[in-house]
Amino acid sequence: MRTNIVIDDELMEEAFNVSGGVSTKKELVELALREFVDTRKRRDLRELRGRVAFADEYDYKSMRQ
Repeated sequence: MRTNIVIDDELMEEAFNVSGGVSTKKELVELALREFVDTRKRRDLRELRGRVAFADEYDYKSMRQ
């Protein structure tokens, strides 16, 4: 999707500095969006904590074979 956005120059520079080698703005924005989505998905999973009941006889180790 093509879009034009205005991003704070200092924020963009800081993001490049902590990105670990990303070289283009496109890569940087895509990385940031992926990390944002991943973080939100994990947060949604944390909200389930204590609400999921596992069967006592469930053996997850046997499923690995």
